[in-house]
Amino acid sequence: MEKRTKDNPWQLKTPPQTSGYEMYLDEKDGREIIVCTVGKTVLHYDARCINDLHQMLKAHGDWMDLGSADEQKEAKPGTVEAWGRSPDNPVGGWYGLKKGLRGRFGMYLPPLLEALGLAEVTHEKRNNKMRAL
Repeated sequence: MEKRTKDNPWQLKTPPQTSGYEMYLDEKDGREIIVCTVGKTVLHYDARCINDLHQMLKAHGDWMDLGSADEQKEAKPGTVEAWGRSPDNPVGGWYGLKKGLRGRFGMYLPPLLEALGLAEVTHEKRNNKMRAL
């Protein structure tokens, strides 16, 4: 995986291709994180989510709904979003690291996996899905 930094971030678009955002790898408190900048909002995700999500999708073996939701809203069961906050995932809970901004895993991580060649993502106006490559 190409190491992207603040000076050379991934330039990504949300699955519906309606909004752009940036992501890069950094370190915080001795942990590798993904920094996601959407407008003026900065989110952090545990970088382990890249491999963990890819492995889960491979095991799932088919398309999976993204189900993006803010932290304060319930995630639709069986979606990428629900998995990204589930006590049953490899980190035992949220991959999002900033309290209040831990959601939207199903919106911002799938395009990164697509850019890395690890997954395929649909690009409909809504109800997008992804699957492992």
